[in-house]
Amino acid sequence: MIYINDHIYDFDLAAALEELSEQRRALALRFRHELGQRTCAAAYLLLCEGLRKEYGVMEKPQFVYGVHGKPSIAGRPDIHFNLSHCREAVVCALSDRPIGVDVESPREYKERLVSYTMNEEEQTEIRTSENPVLAFIRLWTRKEAYVKMTGQGIEDLKHVLEHSDAKFTTVESSDGRYVYTVCEPLNDTLGTIS
Repeated sequence: MIYINDHIYDFDLAAALEELSEQRRALALRFRHELGQRTCAAAYLLLCEGLRKEYGVMEKPQFVYGVHGKPSIAGRPDIHFNLSHCREAVVCALSDRPIGVDVESPREYKERLVSYTMNEEEQTEIRTSENPVLAFIRLWTRKEAYVKMTGQGIEDLKHVLEHSDAKFTTVESSDGRYVYTVCEPLNDTLGTIS
């Protein structure tokens, strides 16, 4: 299931911080700016909402982290989740299998970033697109979502999708403020990745 909050200034931040686990509150308060605190809190609250609705989990989840920093819920290896945020939205993906999600806001087109992160085929796709910014964001979120699903960490973004065995669902918000991609395994070979 996918949960989205794209109204991250429409809640009381002080009250939201009180609803977080101590672990998550400490993380949220490390952000110097309000936007970082809001997105950190909002993502966790989406996870709590999803856990209640999908799994009947009422307690505040505590996280444990894999080798490359991928979080999982302590004591619940049967629940897979992933969180992402940008300046416009936060997204939470929940599943009974590994899952990855990335959300990004369109930004200024930078040829140097495209050359650094995309292989030749992807660069051609972006440069020949009617909307290079959107084409870049769609590919970028696919790569990020895949890396987050596998938990492998960012090693070589240029080639990460070339041999991926995954299903991608990419959605652009109706108002064009953000794009998100959800990545799920095509088969059960990724069932043990953390």
